[in-house]
Amino acid sequence: MHTRPRRRTPPSVGRMDRPIRAERIAEGVSIATSAILARVRDHPFAAIEDGATIDPGTGRQGIADLADESWRVRLLAVRDLVRLEGRATEELPSYLDDGNAHVRHIAVMVLGLLRAGAAAGALEARLAEDPDAVVRAQAAIALGQLGLERSLAPLRTDLYRDPSPDVRHRIELAIDQIDRRRQPGPELARQYAALDESTFRTARVGRPAPDFELADTDGRSWRLSDFREVGPVLLIWVFADWCPVCHHEFHDLIELRAEFARRGVQVATVECHDRYRCRVMTGQERQPRYRFASTPPQAQYRTGRWWRHLVDPAGGIGAMYGVDPLEFVVHAEWVNRPSTFIVDAEGILRFAYAGTFWGDRPSIQETLDMVVSDRFEYEHPSRLLAT
Repeated sequence: MHTRPRRRTPPSVGRMDRPIRAERIAEGVSIATSAILARVRDHPFAAIEDGATIDPGTGRQGIADLADESWRVRLLAVRDLVRLEGRATEELPSYLDDGNAHVRHIAVMVLGLLRAGAAAGALEARLAEDPDAVVRAQAAIALGQLGLERSLAPLRTDLYRDPSPDVRHRIELAIDQIDRRRQPGPELARQYAALDESTFRTARVGRPAPDFELADTDGRSWRLSDFREVGPVLLIWVFADWCPVCHHEFHDLIELRAEFARRGVQVATVECHDRYRCRVMTGQERQPRYRFASTPPQAQYRTGRWWRHLVDPAGGIGAMYGVDPLEFVVHAEWVNRPSTFIVDAEGILRFAYAGTFWGDRPSIQETLDMVVSDRFEYEHPSRLLAT
């Protein structure tokens, strides 16, 4: 259950009532914000080590329990705080020193989504001082979303000072985002505010796949029902540009282009980030340095990528399909489960596979083989088993 925030008193209130009303509003803001963050503080999240979530049952990176509700707690806290709008931007800076890293992370994330420019100094301090790499990484992301030139100097300082290469990667992107003025518009926050939990995890194998429409990285609309009429559709939720497994899958898709065309199988990859971050994945923005590649892996995407990369910025479609946005940490960033879905030409969801760690799902070839054979059975040999 979540606490419904109190409504702000409209500005048409009589002048004599304003001092009393303002006091009540301030009290209401504190209660609403603290109640939302109390749900985060009280939730038993899994431990994090070296920028990755550790499954409590196996001690390995990932989350084995597909019924785990941590993603829902995070996502709904972000949604409810975004809905507070200006009230949240006033209250959240006081939570940036909270003793709970999850609370700090959510506060930082929402301040970035709401483009709270007044909080830039506090976010710069989080980036420079927070003991948790996940919070520092989110602070870098938030500063990139704010887009203030004043943040460039501290970002460049931390680019060489931060001990985490994963945080430095987010800093590099934040600098580029500010330099090139690639900030998200208010639509990003609106999409978080519009999240409807009644739609979460409603996709079911054997039933019609929930239809959806998303924009791709070029801003073109893509609707599932339009493409499945051509043939089976393969939906692949990837992590982000820093994921070597995701780039390997992109390269496999390029290699298997002719086979997909011959079989009439449509493909869409999906990412739960804003449009700038999704365009970094496809090589349409800055191509950063990576530890896992001597040259940017996106180099061949400009001519070789034949499928659409869709932007699921608030993770609403991912939540509908059971991808669980913000479920676990990989490389110091909360991300969705790596998941694969197959929808047949009649619109029936035939296959749904939610991974338990960063490398847990069928390969592109194995997925295509399932479509060709019409046999939708698979389990990754290293899959984590819930205890």
